[in-house]
Amino acid sequence: LRHLPVRTSAVTAKTAERRAFSRHGELPSSSVKMPRLLTMLLVVMLAACGGGDTAVAELTPAPAAADFLADPPSGLVVLDVRTPEEFDSGHLADAVNLDFYEPTFAASLDSLDKDAPYFVYCRSGNRSGQTVKTMKQLGFTEIYELEGGILTWIDAGLSVR
Repeated sequence: LRHLPVRTSAVTAKTAERRAFSRHGELPSSSVKMPRLLTMLLVVMLAACGGGDTAVAELTPAPAAADFLADPPSGLVVLDVRTPEEFDSGHLADAVNLDFYEPTFAASLDSLDKDAPYFVYCRSGNRSGQTVKTMKQLGFTEIYELEGGILTWIDAGLSVR
């Protein structure tokens, strides 16, 4: 697959706040919180520096991801890239299973609507991270990843089906 440049699309203030969380799932300390206007300006500046076709936002695995799924963007597809057996043992609400280990995995991804928003997760974050890279290469426009996978979701006490 060829590599496509990454573009940061215009985002809402709510999405910007989600992106303000650290990569380790920690909320910024209260002494470091930026006013909403400053956050919006930062988002506009980052969007102006973009230049590709894909926007990726990694979410913290617990409250931020749960909040995101409670109020998702229109048309969000929750994509579980674990095996069918893992999926059957418990998955996020409304998730669609696409087995990362299937030989046709990349072709199956390529057949999906690239303009729909996707929330991708696996068991621990490895397969979903690789999936996000493939989706970027295929030209998907809005991808969110559950950092740390469903293990961190469960560790946070959040429910699965």
